[in-house]
Amino acid sequence: MAKSNSDFIDIPALIRQYISKWYLFVISVVICGGIAVAYALLRQQDYAVKANILITPEKDSPLSGGLMDGLGSLFGSQGYVEDEIFIISSHSLYASVAKELGLNVSQNVKKNIFVRELAYPEKPLEVTPQAGMLDTLRTAITFTVKVAKDGCVSIKGKMKRATVVDEKNLQLPFTVDTPLGQFSFAKTQYFPADDDLNVRVSVKGYGNAAEDLAKEVTTEIAAKHSNVLAVGMATPNPEYGTAVLNEIFKEYNERGIEESRQRNELTASFIEGRLNLLAVELSDVEASMQKYKQSNGIVDVVSEAKYQTEKRGKVEAELLAAETQAEIIKLTLQFLRDPRNAYALIPTALDNEGLQKAITVYNELVLERMSLASSARSENIALKELSERIDASRENIITSISRAYDTSMVAVNDLRREMRAAESSLATIPSQEREYRDLARQQIVKQQLFVFLLQRQEETAMLLANAYPKGQIVDKAYTETEPLGMSKKMIALLGLLFGLVIPPVYLYLRKFVHNRFETRADVERITDVPILGEMCIDDRGSHLVVSSEDTSATSELFRLMRSNLLFVMSDPRDKVVLLTSTSSGEGKSFISINLAASLALLGKKVLLVGMDIRNPRLAEYLGINPRFGLTQYLVSSSIAIDQMITPIKDVPGLDVICAGPVPPNPAELLLSTKVDALFAELRDKYDYVIVDTAPIGLVSDTFTLDRIADAAIYVCRANHTSINDLTLINDIYEQHRLKKVSLVINGTASKKTYGYGAKKIHR
Repeated sequence: MAKSNSDFIDIPALIRQYISKWYLFVISVVICGGIAVAYALLRQQDYAVKANILITPEKDSPLSGGLMDGLGSLFGSQGYVEDEIFIISSHSLYASVAKELGLNVSQNVKKNIFVRELAYPEKPLEVTPQAGMLDTLRTAITFTVKVAKDGCVSIKGKMKRATVVDEKNLQLPFTVDTPLGQFSFAKTQYFPADDDLNVRVSVKGYGNAAEDLAKEVTTEIAAKHSNVLAVGMATPNPEYGTAVLNEIFKEYNERGIEESRQRNELTASFIEGRLNLLAVELSDVEASMQKYKQSNGIVDVVSEAKYQTEKRGKVEAELLAAETQAEIIKLTLQFLRDPRNAYALIPTALDNEGLQKAITVYNELVLERMSLASSARSENIALKELSERIDASRENIITSISRAYDTSMVAVNDLRREMRAAESSLATIPSQEREYRDLARQQIVKQQLFVFLLQRQEETAMLLANAYPKGQIVDKAYTETEPLGMSKKMIALLGLLFGLVIPPVYLYLRKFVHNRFETRADVERITDVPILGEMCIDDRGSHLVVSSEDTSATSELFRLMRSNLLFVMSDPRDKVVLLTSTSSGEGKSFISINLAASLALLGKKVLLVGMDIRNPRLAEYLGINPRFGLTQYLVSSSIAIDQMITPIKDVPGLDVICAGPVPPNPAELLLSTKVDALFAELRDKYDYVIVDTAPIGLVSDTFTLDRIADAAIYVCRANHTSINDLTLINDIYEQHRLKKVSLVINGTASKKTYGYGAKKIHR
C-alpha cells in the first residue's frame, strides 16, 4: 500500500530541506530586513496629543430666588456634558479653528524623489486667496510652484485635474488669476535662501478643512459620571496637534462667553424695563396714599392698625398672597406676549399644577432649541420644526395663563368682598381706613417687586462685567513622549521574523502547487516501491559519464546502483532489465546507458537495447550511426543479429542495439514472436541485457515487454515527476504488472551514497 502523505510530519526531513535551501533564508532575511529598516527610518511616526477640559455647570440666572424663583431658568440652563461634546466638535467650531490657524492651506516640498509635508508652521510660501473666497470654496485647487536659485518662479495650477494656471518667469511676490479668483503668493520667514524650491500648495475651503479636522480629532467623556472631556489627536507633527487642540478650547470658551453675555444682556434689558414700569406704578401708589392721608386727616397708620381684628388680619394676609400671585401671573403673561421673548424660558413659580406641567414641557423644548441653535444654522429643518412646536405650545400656555389670571382675579375679588364684609361689621372703623389699607396693600406688592428686581439688576451687571468661560482647562495640549505604533526595533525584528517565515511558507506553497517531489525522502513517504538508488545532477554535458578511471560522485552512485541491481538479480537466470519512466525527460536513457556501462566495468558482457521505438534517442546520445536497427531486424528476415550490434569503444564489453527507424505499427511489432526469439538468443550471448523502453505513462509498450524481462527499473526525476505520477508505479507494484520493480531517483541535489537494506531491496 502507498504511504499516506499526512500521517506525520518529518521534522528532520524539513530541517534538511531548509538547510539545503539556506540561500532562500539569506535572501528573504536581507530583503525583509532591508524593507523593515527602510520603513522604520523613512516613516513618519505619529504622536498622541491630548488635552482635558472641565465643563463647569452654569450659575443660576439673576432672576432665580425670592418671589420669582423659577424665572431663573428663563434666560439660561445647565450645560450637559453630553451636549457639550457636540458643541466642541461641531463643524462651525472646526471651521473657525481652520480659519484661525490656516489649516485649509497645506504645503508639500519635493526634494529629489522624496515628497514630505512641511511641519506646522514652517511653510515657505504665504498664499492669500481673494477675500471671501474660502468661506464658500467647495473645490480644492492645487498649485505647483518651482523656484530656481536665481529667484525665477514657474507656477502651474490644477482644479479637478484640469490646468487653470500655467505661468513662468515670475518673481515673488506675485498674483495669479484663476476661475475661482485671485491668489497671491509671497515669501515667509521659512523660505530657503540660495536654494531651489519645489513646493506643492493645496488650497481648500474652511468647510473642507473642518471635515478633515473632524476625522483627526476625537472627543469623549474622560470617565463615567465625569464632567471632564478628553480631546486628542494622532499626528506626526506635535506642534500642529498642540496648536489645534489649544485653538479648539479657545474657540469653545469664547463662544460660551459670548452666549452667556447675550443671555445676561437680555436679562438686564428685561429687568430694566420692569423696574421703570414698577417705579412709575409705585410712585403713583405712594402719591395716592399721601393725597388720601391729607384729604382724610390720617396721620398715624400704626395706631390705626390696632383696630384690626384677628379675622380681618387673616383675610388681609390671604388677600395679599392672592394679589401677589395674580400679579406674578400677570407679569408672566406680559412676558410671554412680548415678541422679544418668543424663544425664552417661562417662569415656573405658578401655583397651578396643570399649568406648571405645561410650562415645564415648554421649557424643555426651549432648552432643546437653545442647544440646537448653538451649532445649527437658522435654515436648519430641525430648528424650524422645533420653533413651530414652541410657537404652538406658547399660544396654548398664553391661553391657559389668561384663564388662570381670570381665576386668580375671581379669588382676589372674593377675598375683597370677604374683607369688606368683615370691615362692614366693624361699625366703629371709618371707611377711610378701609380705603387706605387698599392703597397700602398695593404699595407693599409694588415695593417688594421693585426691591427684588433692583437686587437682580446689580447681579446681572456683575455677571456682564465678569463673564467666565464655560470650560475650565484642566490640561493644555501636551504630547506623549513615546510615539504611537511599533518602535523601530520592533519593526526591524518583525522584518527579520517575516524573512525567516517566508521561505518555509514559500517552500510549502511551491511544493503544494508544484506537485513535484524534490528529495528521496519525499519518494519514500509516497511509495513502498524499493529504491534501487539515486542519481545527482551531472553538469558535464555527456550522456556517457561512467568509466574505469572516473571517481566522481556520479560514477560512484552508478556503482552503488549496480550493486543494488545485482542484489535484486541474484538468480543466475536473471539477465534482462527493463528501464522505463512515466514520461519523457526523466533521464531514462541516461540511466540505461550508464548502468549498462557500469555493469560492463565488472568485466561482464553487457548489451544495451533501445526498444523505445516510438522516440529512439540512443544512437544520438552515444554518437553512433549503426547500419541496422531493431525495427529493421523485426520486419526483415535477411538481417542477422550481429548486423545491428554496435560495440562502444570507450567501454569494453558494452554493445548497443539501437531502435532504428520509427515503424507505423510499433505496438504490433513488439508483440511479434521474433522479439521473444531475439531475447532468447541474447540471453545466451550476454551476461546482462539492459532494455531502454518507452515511458509507461504514454504507451503500453513496456507492459508487453515484461514477458521477456526479469526485472524492471522505474526512473523518476526530482522536480519533474509529479506526485500523481508516482501513484502509477504504486499501482504497478501492487498489481505485479512488472517483475521485480524498483525505483531510481534521478536529478537529486544530494551527492551522498546510500546503502541498501532489506526494507528497501527485495528479491
